Amino acid sequence: MKRYGRRPRRTPLLTQRHKKARLQFATRLGVELGKSVVSQEANRETRVDVKESVRGQDIFIIQTIPRDVNTAIMELLIMTYALKTSCAENIIGVIPYFPYSKQCKMRKRGSIVCKLLASMLAKAGLTHIITMDLHQKEIQGFFNFPVDNLRASPFLLQYIQEEIPDYRNAVIVAKSPSAAKRAQSFAERLRLGLVVLHGEAQCSESDMTDGRQSPPSVRGSTGLELPWRQQAPFPGIELPIMMAKEKPPITVVGDVGGKIAIIVDDIVDDVRDFVAAAEILKDRGAYKIYIMATHGLLSADAPQLIEDSAIDEVVVTNTVPHELQKLQCPKIKTVDVSMILAEAIRRIHNGESMAYLFRNITVDD
Repeated sequence: MKRYGRRPRRTPLLTQRHKKARLQFATRLGVELGKSVVSQEANRETRVDVKESVRGQDIFIIQTIPRDVNTAIMELLIMTYALKTSCAENIIGVIPYFPYSKQCKMRKRGSIVCKLLASMLAKAGLTHIITMDLHQKEIQGFFNFPVDNLRASPFLLQYIQEEIPDYRNAVIVAKSPSAAKRAQSFAERLRLGLVVLHGEAQCSESDMTDGRQSPPSVRGSTGLELPWRQQAPFPGIELPIMMAKEKPPITVVGDVGGKIAIIVDDIVDDVRDFVAAAEILKDRGAYKIYIMATHGLLSADAPQLIEDSAIDEVVVTNTVPHELQKLQCPKIKTVDVSMILAEAIRRIHNGESMAYLFRNITVDD
């Protein structure tokens, strides 16, 4: 009986629009960049041209998300579909920050946009995704193909130990109870105390009146009265009334007096909540305040707000380009995580186990 061994795997083709990111990966992996052109027509339609054969190859599309999120998504979808129709064997999307990840829950009469994006990527032809610190780990269930959700916490922990003087006199702060698990993971690994901020200065969107609770209309679309829709609920049915939430003012659970406060989160976008938290921590006696996060979106006037605030330093990774924001605010520091993403690419291409990249990672990380 003739046995056929595994077909030799070719060098992965790396393709992406943003030059700095793709050069980092190509240098670490020792491979050449794929030849492709992404451009926009006069009417702002996206055009993709693949300039070499990709038949039977593993293709890694490295797509960082710039300010124009929707254009980046269309580039990714069109590039993926172009590679699929060119008979690429595997198309792996390397998306360090997965866009629309905050819209992963149903709110009001909205939609779960993250699920929609996952379906679009699968339909376009992606067979695998490498990403980092999804906003909710359950997002992986939106996909019908493998997702490797890498962690940036080892790099951020290393930064704390090496770059923050006297970090032993610090406490890890969760700016809301929902961030307590992440903060607890940092505190346990650094053997530091944990502080949680509870309450909010203003109502959040999730607590606004939900339009789905409005009673049904009295008349149907035909203008005829529908007796069974005239009352809500049905006569004789008394439903218990949910008590309205009343959020307390922000309180600090834990002691930060005379300590360094390190606020931990996954995304820094609109920084007003962080600025408010920093002011409260400063009033409670913290003498230095750091913010550690994976994705530094830093939208709108975030750099100026950080510069004028009590925050001493904002440390984010380079999953999202933020060179301009760093020029506007010297308090913003960057941690390079291209090493772990490049290693993930190498292991997937060579068919090696990914377990090494997840060692000592727990469910709460």
